[in-house]
Amino acid sequence: RKVFGEVKPHIVVHAAANKYVDLSEKDPFHCVDVNITGTESIARVAMETGVPMVVGLSSTAATPPQVSVYGLAKAILERTFCSLNGKTETKFTTVRLGNIPWSTGSVLPAWKDMLAKGGVVTTTGPDDHRFFCRLEEAVETVQIAIDNIDEVAGKVLVRKSKQARIQDVLDVFVKANGGTVQKAEARLTGRSIEILVGDLEVPYTRETVLGGAPHFVISFNAKANPPIAGMLDAANADALSGAELSAIVAAGA
Repeated sequence: RKVFGEVKPHIVVHAAANKYVDLSEKDPFHCVDVNITGTESIARVAMETGVPMVVGLSSTAATPPQVSVYGLAKAILERTFCSLNGKTETKFTTVRLGNIPWSTGSVLPAWKDMLAKGGVVTTTGPDDHRFFCRLEEAVETVQIAIDNIDEVAGKVLVRKSKQARIQDVLDVFVKANGGTVQKAEARLTGRSIEILVGDLEVPYTRETVLGGAPHFVISFNAKANPPIAGMLDAANADALSGAELSAIVAAGA
């Protein structure tokens, strides 16, 4: 509140989060404190101090059906911002992104650390499929939300992304960096097939092009006309090419 009062920001990008799925399961209070109560604090102070625009960063973990504390917390962020929009002069929107390679909590820096410590890289779900969004694309999507705030206020903006099987990413990583692969015990809190737009969200979702890139816009308060044809998951999404996977792996070299 003190910082907002002194700085008087025009735009707030709310990216703070406990983003580790396994740690959120072990310490749900911490996840709730940061991801839910923290979101509430940002929203309250933004409205109190008259911030014109707030953009929240969400995750595909928030897509229904949620299977983790982290996913539920991010879903609450989406719903909170959508519900608050229109109650004051502050405009709220949320951007839902896939996995951002080499970001904190990404599997790639974890593999790099394993390689440095012993040359053995482990994976908990080699056949899992995940959506990937490069850092540049993530930043661009936030900027697109800002530039089109009147269109996406009170809604969730989802960038249309490509997917990859974890084993395929790992094969490219090992080929580029060396090491051996070992399968680890699967985590109970993850989904094998990641979902970009869930079945329950289909009637409220439309496809559009913003900033020259395809996106989906989800409105929890109004049905889309026309809505998208069906749910979007990694099983029916375009796959990243070998060249694209190589570029992702090389980005952290």
